Amino acid sequence: MTPGGSDSFYGAIPVFRGFERLMEPSLYSPLPDDWTVGVADIVNSTQAIAAKRYKAVNMAGAAVIAAVTNALEGREFPFVFGGDGASFAVAPADLPLARQALAATATWVKEDLGLEMRIALVPLSAVRGLGLDVRVARFGPSPNLSYAMFSGGGLAFAEAAMKRGEFAVTPAPPGSQPDLSGLSCRFEEIPTSRGLILSVLVVPARDADPAAFRTMIEDILKVVERSPQAGRPVPAGGPALRWPPAGLDYEARAWRGGSLARRRALALARTLFVYAVLRFGIKIGGFVPKLYMQQVVENSDFRKYDDGLRMVIDCTEDLAAALAQRLAAAAAQGIVRYGLHRQDAAMMTCFTRKVTRSDHVHFIDGARGGYASAATALKAMAM
Repeated sequence: MTPGGSDSFYGAIPVFRGFERLMEPSLYSPLPDDWTVGVADIVNSTQAIAAKRYKAVNMAGAAVIAAVTNALEGREFPFVFGGDGASFAVAPADLPLARQALAATATWVKEDLGLEMRIALVPLSAVRGLGLDVRVARFGPSPNLSYAMFSGGGLAFAEAAMKRGEFAVTPAPPGSQPDLSGLSCRFEEIPTSRGLILSVLVVPARDADPAAFRTMIEDILKVVERSPQAGRPVPAGGPALRWPPAGLDYEARAWRGGSLARRRALALARTLFVYAVLRFGIKIGGFVPKLYMQQVVENSDFRKYDDGLRMVIDCTEDLAAALAQRLAAAAAQGIVRYGLHRQDAAMMTCFTRKVTRSDHVHFIDGARGGYASAATALKAMAM
């Protein structure tokens, strides 16, 4: 029996605090049988990153979450940002709207970002028919909101099936555009303050002992969470904001209506207004700039679990070397596969449905390849 029935399932899951508790099985609830898993990623993201199109790749991944959220009119559903893509799950009543949003996003990504996006919707019955599962937990990084965590192996299966061309969703007709209201990338890159920004991706090795894998993840989390040599990549005062922002063109392309030139002009005006409000701390109605920036820091999504541990941390070279050593030893024992990617900065892509609400979300990735490059390193281990 799932909490609250099928449609209200996710909202009924208790929120847990303390990221070190991540691997406790009791935190995770199995998805209802009639739900569907959605997955999306960028084809040849490695080449896009080599061409320094980091912002475009991240914008595409975040667009999936923004489009589905707006299509569902803000109803809660579990999702996870993967850098060059995203995954989510929806109830049967929300499936048609999610399908339309996903299809329109793939078309928008191709036409406006010049990238190809794979998209798929996988029935949970197909996952459980293979003896896998999709279980969901809710982690609260702050009192403002929660992020979904996934376990059970089903999400990894869905992503692999999508890459094989299974359960594919046909993109919407040319010219289709999803509702991406609230999606932006206005903040500047976030330089490291400790030495480097490390993107971490750790998944279980084939036939790994689940207990050994859990112990290894908990060991990594203890090292990172308790060390003064590592921390969130977002500084206490929030990322730098300049005008015009580096992501202006992407934001203009995300808006609906009128020519691209007109949308760019409107984006220039709106971002100038936002810059002035935040730069000079101008209170407008219920919007308090200082509080908003505090929430930006608290709400940053720099660590997660989706059948594997993902983190973007600001750390020292010594800590990065220690993590690499521990992971190499665990890989040699057949416990994990992993990918690490070092860079000098992080980047943030934001989704703010309403500035006076505290639940705006801020997706963090490395600014020089991030999760996609860590995934490339992970794949190389299996070859």
